Amino acid sequence: MSRRAFPYRTPPEDVVKAEEWTLRLDDGQIDLPESLPDWDYQMQLDLRRTVRIDLDLLQSSTGLPTTASLALVVVWAATGSSLRAPATRVPLTGTGIRSLDLAIDLDGRNLGGLLTLDTILVLADFCSDGTPAAPRRAGSVLWSDRHEVRLQGDAPQFPIAIVDFAKTSFPEEAAWHVQVVGNLETATMGALLLLVNEKNAVAVKAFQNAAAPRPIDRVILSAVYADVARTMIEHALLSPDFDHDADFDDESLGATLQNLINRLFPNVTIDHLRRRREQSPGLFSSEVQAAVKIFEDVR
Repeated sequence: MSRRAFPYRTPPEDVVKAEEWTLRLDDGQIDLPESLPDWDYQMQLDLRRTVRIDLDLLQSSTGLPTTASLALVVVWAATGSSLRAPATRVPLTGTGIRSLDLAIDLDGRNLGGLLTLDTILVLADFCSDGTPAAPRRAGSVLWSDRHEVRLQGDAPQFPIAIVDFAKTSFPEEAAWHVQVVGNLETATMGALLLLVNEKNAVAVKAFQNAAAPRPIDRVILSAVYADVARTMIEHALLSPDFDHDADFDDESLGATLQNLINRLFPNVTIDHLRRRREQSPGLFSSEVQAAVKIFEDVR
């Protein structure tokens, strides 16, 4: 196992004791899991964590003076949006043991894919008063850890909007509508949109409860997933430029459709799927239901 070597003295790992991240929900909080398969872009992530830092041990082990300016920083990054930004920054100085309660709120519209949370203890300002081997430059990393959580389980995830269907061209009694725009090279987040009818309280509530769904919410979310998958697959099959071997950018609609079809229909050619859909569209729709295992996780 390789270990990163710094050109300055660093403290032992136990100088910082960090509790696990927790996710706050309407009915309490849970430890942040490795994946949130029911997450969607309407869901805000309210995250909490307590970090304890032994400043005396840090200073004695690194050679930094008690006047050194430190900061505990949390930086997030999401592969689904290709965004990265600081979430919070807490300044530190002095001696003793400090207990810091970190609280960050991440907007779901900026997330997706694999979410990375880096917690980093750094030297905040240039420091020339330490021992010869002490860190000096602002930004010198003294301690760090990383937590990753996958926000896109097996389901295709993309922006969701809750709108009044009475003010649109969609049927007023419909619960949701899957919208696909652009060509296969379009970025997935810009090509797909799931519209939920705000007048359908049951459907709206299911998406609001996506992080901790009730049994009825699981039924609705499973049905939506099956419908979304069918719509996406049919969109792919109707495009003459779509094939398993086509070269698409990783974040493009074409690549998303390839991944979805490869997962649901492994070892089946696109030409074969096209023929099955053309010859028996009703049966093909049922085959998609079987492939996504509709209602399998309903309890």
